[in-house]
Amino acid sequence: MKRLHVHVSVDDLTGSIRFYSALFGSEPAVAKPDYAKWMLDDPRVNFAISSRGGQAGVDHLGIEVETPVELKEVYERLQQAERPVLEEGATTCCYAKSEKAWTSDPQGLLWESFLTTGESTIYGGDVALAGFRASAAKGESSACCGAKPAPVIEAACCSGAGDSQ
Repeated sequence: MKRLHVHVSVDDLTGSIRFYSALFGSEPAVAKPDYAKWMLDDPRVNFAISSRGGQAGVDHLGIEVETPVELKEVYERLQQAERPVLEEGATTCCYAKSEKAWTSDPQGLLWESFLTTGESTIYGGDVALAGFRASAAKGESSACCGAKPAPVIEAACCSGAGDSQ
């Protein structure tokens, strides 16, 4: 079953954790000094916040899947959307190891499609994603991967920075 992912950049992480914990009626499933995540079942959403220097507000949306088959299905949908795709493949982000790809809607709002494969002790990050984020905001193709069909699950052109397994 798929789960909607929402990531919001915040200026006040402590106050935001307090607010969202009250709103959702539960504490975060993951809490770090710069990040928190709730894995809610009603509504079924992976809701994350971070204070990592981004502009406050919605950072990106996404679709989290539970199986490689579901990820392949979402990747096929990305091909039909005819938008540039940044394929990260296996990467580390948000204190998790995952297989993922990024695209943006026609307004430049980033969408992440991913399968979480494990936990990480580091937040992670990716220079290619930063370039893709900037080009998506301008409606351009990514310098890393350009406008291309969505990836097949096993391929990777832009590997993410992360810790080794």
